[in-house]
Amino acid sequence: MKTFPMLALCGLLFVSSLTGIEAAPPVPESVVWEEGIEYSNPEDTHLQLNLARPKTGDGPFPTVLCIHGGGFRAGKRESYDTLCVKLAERGYVAATMTYRLAPKHKFPAAVHDTKAAVRWLRANAAKYKINPNKLGVTGGSAGGHLAQFLGVTAGVPQFEGSGGNANQSSAVTCVVNVYGPSDFTKSYGKSVDAHEVLPLWFGGDLSTHKALHIQGSPLYWVTPNAAPTLCIHGTEDKYVAHEQAVWLIDKLKAATVEADLLTLEGAGHGFKGADAEKAEAALFEYFDKRLKK
Repeated sequence: MKTFPMLALCGLLFVSSLTGIEAAPPVPESVVWEEGIEYSNPEDTHLQLNLARPKTGDGPFPTVLCIHGGGFRAGKRESYDTLCVKLAERGYVAATMTYRLAPKHKFPAAVHDTKAAVRWLRANAAKYKINPNKLGVTGGSAGGHLAQFLGVTAGVPQFEGSGGNANQSSAVTCVVNVYGPSDFTKSYGKSVDAHEVLPLWFGGDLSTHKALHIQGSPLYWVTPNAAPTLCIHGTEDKYVAHEQAVWLIDKLKAATVEADLLTLEGAGHGFKGADAEKAEAALFEYFDKRLKK
């Protein structure tokens, strides 16, 4: 097994997923695996996703979109290949997507791409046996932020972009946010790399681009229409402070949105061992509850 530094830049959901960036994960007979499917082409970038689905059954199947982390400037969709296969084994259609990265592509390019991916999944529901009314999203670190942003900005025109399938909704049914930041205005000084990462994504720091930091923070977009959310966060996270999850869950609850926080005592950024197992089990349980029942 390859090993990688456990940095915020990895932005992966569970350390057990760190089996290297492969051409394809081991795929059981019960799963259909497709990779390199183009879902959008903004600025001639040919954005692609990988997709796993059950081989048998008429569907339509509940669906999960996975969004990789990497500080908005790194990371690859393949980091979620293994989770997508596991989800397909459990009766889901699951996709992992590529999106445009900073510093070349600043906020809100990545947001536009995630919206385009959700719309593409709905537009292709019949082809892939997707249930367009049961569409969840997850991600870790920067991917957790982008997943959460989908959950709180449904119907906000400025974030839709022009990535195709404009006749489809980009709303999601629920969110599993794994140590994703919620308020960038309070990240500086509480994160070991916010001072490096955020100016690249926003084009400047709080002194010059505070309005964009607010605009890009999920916390400030919470309304009663936000998607039900599970946050999973460790108390010893040095890259995204645990309090970021607490603020988000409290605000969602205040808006009468169903929201839960799984706190992993002593866990850092990137879960290992028992913490990874707990987080993965909680993710499966949450999606089963929200998307299957």
